[in-house]
Amino acid sequence: MEKIKKFLKEVVAELRKVTWPTKDELIGSTIVTVVVSLIVAIFIGIVDRILTLGVRAIFGGFGG
Repeated sequence: MEKIKKFLKEVVAELRKVTWPTKDELIGSTIVTVVVSLIVAIFIGIVDRILTLGVRAIFGGFGG
């Protein structure tokens, strides 16, 4: 039981050391994350479409 108490005290001590982002920093980071995620999703979609067309051109159109 003492180990658990010690662990929890250390967790609280470490959390007090954390520099939490401001509201503006959080909003900015969220916007960057969403924009980058959309760009990566679009890129992967384009590459997927190109590879699908290439495979169909090589092996013939089977399926939809």
